[in-house]
Amino acid sequence: MRVAAIDCGTNSIRLLIADINGNNFREVIREMEIVRLGQGVDQTGQFHPDAIARTLAAVDKFAAEIAKRGVEKIRFCATSATRDATNRHLFVDGVRERLGIEPEVISGDEEAALSFAGAIQDLDPSEGPFLVVDIGGGSTEFVFGTTSVESARSVNVGCVRMSERHFANDPATKEQIEAASADIQVAIAQAAAEVPITQAKTLVAVAGTATTVAAAALELNEYDRYAIHLARISATQVHEASAMFLTQNREQRLGLGYMHPGRVDVIAAGALVLSEIMKATGATEFVASESDILDGMARSLVHG
Repeated sequence: MRVAAIDCGTNSIRLLIADINGNNFREVIREMEIVRLGQGVDQTGQFHPDAIARTLAAVDKFAAEIAKRGVEKIRFCATSATRDATNRHLFVDGVRERLGIEPEVISGDEEAALSFAGAIQDLDPSEGPFLVVDIGGGSTEFVFGTTSVESARSVNVGCVRMSERHFANDPATKEQIEAASADIQVAIAQAAAEVPITQAKTLVAVAGTATTVAAAALELNEYDRYAIHLARISATQVHEASAMFLTQNREQRLGLGYMHPGRVDVIAAGALVLSEIMKATGATEFVASESDILDGMARSLVHG
């Protein structure tokens, strides 16, 4: 069966079209657009009209791709920013018009379960229990389990939210970094109250922040998802990458061959979140996974 999954987060919107037959999973196309749907939501509680326009333009593009490739089933999930926005109906109505399906505004728990399913699909259960960490634009999910979710918690720290809230300067000042770190530590403690974050055998990190940190650690000249997928990145490498992004200015970050232009403004805050997670969990390394919530969503269309 040919399926399409669209994941709409705070920073990016992504499309995966895949052929799934039993346990056989063949990726047909994977695309991402950085649309910053969550622009200003942390302050105003509402979507900005420009952000809705940018995101729906990307949905138009994806709709054309879906029509062209003979997709049988579609699932569209929106996450943190859409949960927080009081005027989300404007966005939801626009998606419905373009795709002819009801977009789902999923809870943090469902987001966690889908991320977990995607993240562990290429890992051996003997490496479990796993702690899957999904650092998004608005929220970060912590999910613990071996073959299925045993506990999960979504907390409101993400790369866009932390950048908007704390990083008024570029590069951020020492005081701004300390304030952001304190905020992140409180959120990790909230997650740790419900999820045994120090008990995992393997820490797996998904989404753009983690894969960009992996690209930095691997010293890639350009972004290569095949080199990044399942790479093991040490805690020391994470702290070094975080320190590097935090001291560079926008131009320097933009000059990195592996850096997606849409991530330039938020990678420093995102890497700081990952660095604090490494400290709090005591993990010596993380496994970078390019399989994530999109893969989990695609599989859910076939396997329920």
